[in-house]
Order: sequence, then C-alpha cells, then structure tokens
Amino acid sequence: MLQQEARYQGGQSIGLAAGWSQRRITPPSRLFGANGLRTGPDGRIFIAQVTGSQISALDIDTGAIETISAKGGDIVAPDDCAFDPDGNLYATEVMDGRVSARNADGTTRLLRADLPSANGITVYQGRLFVNECRPGGRLMELPLDGGAPRVLLENLEQPNAMEVGPDGLLYYPVMGLNEIWRIHPDGGEPERVAGDLGVPDSVKFDADGCIVSTQVASGQVLRIDPRNGEKTVLAQLDPGLDNCTLVNGRLFVSNFTGEITEIRADGTTRTTLPGGLNWPLDLTVGPDGTLFVADGTYFYAVGPDGLETLGMLFSPGYPGFVRGVTAAGPGEFLVATAGGQVARWRPASGESEFLAGADAPLDQLYGIEAGPGGIIVTTEFGTGRVLGLRGDGGAEVLAAGLDKPIGIAFTVDGTCLVAESGAGRVVSVTAGGVDTVVDGLDTPQGLLIRGSQLLIVDSGAKNLVAVDLETTAREVLAWNLPVGAPPGVTPKPLLGMPPFSGPQGPFAGIAAGPDGTLYIAADAEGSVLAFRKDR
Repeated sequence: MLQQEARYQGGQSIGLAAGWSQRRITPPSRLFGANGLRTGPDGRIFIAQVTGSQISALDIDTGAIETISAKGGDIVAPDDCAFDPDGNLYATEVMDGRVSARNADGTTRLLRADLPSANGITVYQGRLFVNECRPGGRLMELPLDGGAPRVLLENLEQPNAMEVGPDGLLYYPVMGLNEIWRIHPDGGEPERVAGDLGVPDSVKFDADGCIVSTQVASGQVLRIDPRNGEKTVLAQLDPGLDNCTLVNGRLFVSNFTGEITEIRADGTTRTTLPGGLNWPLDLTVGPDGTLFVADGTYFYAVGPDGLETLGMLFSPGYPGFVRGVTAAGPGEFLVATAGGQVARWRPASGESEFLAGADAPLDQLYGIEAGPGGIIVTTEFGTGRVLGLRGDGGAEVLAAGLDKPIGIAFTVDGTCLVAESGAGRVVSVTAGGVDTVVDGLDTPQGLLIRGSQLLIVDSGAKNLVAVDLETTAREVLAWNLPVGAPPGVTPKPLLGMPPFSGPQGPFAGIAAGPDGTLYIAADAEGSVLAFRKDR
C-alpha cells in the first residue's frame, strides 16, 4: 500500500491547554472520498471528489497525488470527468447541475449550468456526452462551445458513469432499474444489455471489449460480455463502489470512502490508496461506551480494530445521508438527514421509523438531541428554526429567526442550548424566548454539556472552548483543530443531490465517553480526535 500525505494541510499542529493530551482515533483521510475515475493522457488516474470539490491526479507507481482542481476553485462537487483528444478535462458538477471544462493550460470555463444532477460523462471522437443521475434523468450530447444539448434519451432512472464501446455504441448503467443499456451516439432505439446486477454505477471497457462495471450496493466488480450478457465477478469488495478505470490493462476501482483498489488479473486485490472518513459530522456515544460516527453516506461504530460499518446509503433501511445523530438506547439512534428527515433508526434490523420530513422534507437539518419529557429537538439550518418533535409526529417551532442554527445540547436542568453558527454565539431556547449564553465566537458548531461546563467546537476559529455556565469563565482547551475549511479557502456551497441528499455542509460534532474522553469530528482532515485531561 502506498503512503500518502493527508488531504488537509493546516500548516500548524494542534495546540493544547496545560494538562490536556490528544490523539487520533482514526487516521486522516487522503481524499474527500473517491467518485469518478478517469485515466488521463499522462497515465495518471484523475479522481473526482464530490464533497471536497476537488479533482486529484494519482500516480499509481509512486503514489504521488497532485491536486488538479482545488477546493474553493471554479469546479464545484465534481462527480465524473473525461478528456478530449487535446487533453482538456471535462467535469460534471453534480450538485450544481453544471458541466465545466478545465483546459490543458489550467484555465476553466463553464459549458452548461442547467443539467440537474449532471453525473456520467464521456468523450467519443471529440464529442461530449453527459447524463443526469436522477429520476427522470436525461442522456445528451453537449456541444463543446456550450450550446444547447442534443437529448438522446429522457426519463431515465438514475443513469451514471458511461463509455462508448468498441462497437461504437454508448453504454450506460441505469441504477434505478439495476441494468446496463446501450444506444447509438447519434440516437435511435436503446437496447438492454444486462440486468439483475448489484446496482451498477459505472461502465468501462477492457482490452477484450468486455464491460467492466462497479456495483454500488453489492460491492462487486463485474465483467460483462456485451455480445451475450455473460457475467463474471472480478472481485468482491465493500459496498459503496463508485467508478473504475484501466491504466495499461491494470484495473482500478473507487469507493465512496476514498479507497482506490487495484484488481489484478488473478483476482487478488491491492489497496493503492486507503479509504477513510469522508467528512465526519456528528458523533454520539452509546450506553455501552461505544463511539459512533455519522459520515453522511456511511455510519460507523469505532471498535478495537477501527471503523465498523453499521450502515450505508444503499443498505436496507438506511434512513438517508446521516448528518446529526444521538444514541437513543442500545442499538437505536435518532438521526437527522441531509435529505430533511428525522428518523429513529435500528441498524441491526434495518428499520427506520420516520418521525418528520418523510412527506415534506425539512430544510437542512443538522443537530439532534432528546430532551426532557421525550421531546426530540433538531435544528433547521436553512430556515433558522429550532424544532421540537413529540410522539404524535407533530413538529413544534421552539425558536425562529436564528442565523444558521446547527449544534444542540441540553443542560443538566433541561435547558436547550443551540449553536447559532452564523451569529457566532450559543443561545438558550426556552418558553420565554431566545437568550445569549456565550457570544464572541466565530462559527460554533458542535456542543456538549458536562455538568456545569459547556464545550463548544468553534469551527471558524478552529478552537475547542470550555465555558463554565455558572461563572461564565471561558478557556480554550485546544486550538489549530483540523475542522472547517483549510486556511485561505472559501468553499463553494454544495447544493445537494436529490434523491440521495439535500444541501450538504460540514458539521464538527463533539461527544464524550464514560471515562471523560472528548471526541471531536475533525471534518477538514477526515478523522476523529480524542482529548483527555490528565488526572
């Protein structure tokens, strides 16, 4: 396995107040996940990373990674990419519904911005083809000058990464049907090639003219003969596979986790790039002291051997892209999803009971906590509301007009505290209204109560702050935390990817273990940090 630098270069090591120590529970991630793969003209693998708004190039022999299009740059949420004969790179920007070109000289230009969930992309004989990974999606040819698209097909059920085969036909997976189809690039009647797969999300071709396709739900990599539909399993990997590419006959596949795996001709595999956390969001500790991590597409328990997957986006009963979480009992969680739902989720049985947002999604939910009297409280970042849910399924507005509310905690006496990230303060929400508890912060996100102490992850200042709620004394316990955006970077908004998620954004959550250890979601570097005060 090749060793790589971490994706986050903060420039400064974590600072600690006297008497505190720190360690990483999980290692930093190398990438912001791994989505589209494409072999470039120089033989490197170009990796599109949706949540990181980044495209990187990987040298498969040396392991060197070069950032081609950086977070905060012109290309936002790239999901797939392709090259034309002149070496220009084209990328679909799935959350913005755009397609952009990065010219060989490094300049960029926007081709179209009206293609919802633009995803699969390929170039054939200098012609650019794109599809939309959504219910009712289209497959189309885009003029390279940004002119109006020529639509080949409409009403497709979530098409994805595609390629023209040796026969000159355009092959595309249809995730919603669990099938692979083909059509002539000039149009005509489409033809079904294969079905009963493992939810195919990519199509490429090997030297023998056979389809190579990743299966996102089953984790299989399949070889399919397009002439007769015969299928061979090349490898059984973890679910969450996204794309594949071949480099001089060598096959590489990507996973949502950021893992890049080589599948050798003899069926063995080699980890070219290890996976990790994409952007850990909220954290919670179960009754038995187990730490759990909401990583959006995945939900993990942290065990003695590292991360254990309890569920992922394509698991039966998974409630959706999990952003806020709190343990509600053994094996049971209350979750707030990026799709705008609140659910009670039981991973072992694959059951999700939706408590709110199932019919009419709420607007950008983040924190979630259970309060006194059985009330469940969540923050609606998009509308600036704090909502309370009770057993009858109704939602009560506890507060409105807040500026980007995000994290929640309850004090010992049951008072609800909310991190108002846009206003740089923490407020109390009571029947009497909203009052400032702590101000002068930058971008507070995760909140935690320990006795009379309030702990705040200030993502903007990159600090862990402790406030005594009785005396108002304030102390910075840790600084230079790898949370939020890298220094000097202003990320572009991620607008969402229906039906998989609504708008996405970071959330540096915090939790505490039974021994007093504090855990922080280091979303910038893709790790979980542990902090302890020496006894």
